[in-house]
Amino acid sequence: MKPLLRLLSALLLFLPILRAADPIRVACVGDSITQGAGAGNGMSYPSQLQTVLGEGYKVGNFGVSGRTLMQSGDHPYRKEAKYQQALEMLPQVVVIMLGTNDSKPHNWTHEADFVGDYRELVKSFQGLSSKPKVFVCRPCPVPGAGNFGINEENVQKIIARLDPLAKELQCEVIDMHAALADKPEMLPDRVHPNTEGAGEMAKAAAKAIAGK
Repeated sequence: MKPLLRLLSALLLFLPILRAADPIRVACVGDSITQGAGAGNGMSYPSQLQTVLGEGYKVGNFGVSGRTLMQSGDHPYRKEAKYQQALEMLPQVVVIMLGTNDSKPHNWTHEADFVGDYRELVKSFQGLSSKPKVFVCRPCPVPGAGNFGINEENVQKIIARLDPLAKELQCEVIDMHAALADKPEMLPDRVHPNTEGAGEMAKAAAKAIAGK
């Protein structure tokens, strides 16, 4: 009986070690594409990313429709409560996908602000106590003439600025543009991915984050 009691006591000592690790916190920051416009209810790319990554991760959707990366844009993301909530999550992984609304002509007149504002956004997350790994996303492609003023010409200019900035800040790039470049049917309004398109984005993000 005594050996059994000793064994049970030893197991109790190791219970904290055997406890399942807390899930890795992932903050998805962005505009309406992140929020889920165009996809079915509950099928935004962050929601589908949660499914792909599994229970070892906790994915938060901090997308806000119509928001710009640039502070000089018509609706700056950093003025939103969702931005503060993303910071307060103390994420260990951050996925930033902003810039689509910056491509609108009335916003892109402030293009000189883009790199500096993006740098400040990234550093606001890198400075958190959780020291997250930050991924920046190339925006989704804009088929044909685009819509809502969003256009492929300016999206390409954004990508050209984004890639060297990511290298400077030691961020990895998730290529959402390539994920949908040959799938215009998944962008029925020529801006927002549908459920299947959001699924392609989720797969691209999951591969970058966890190799899945």
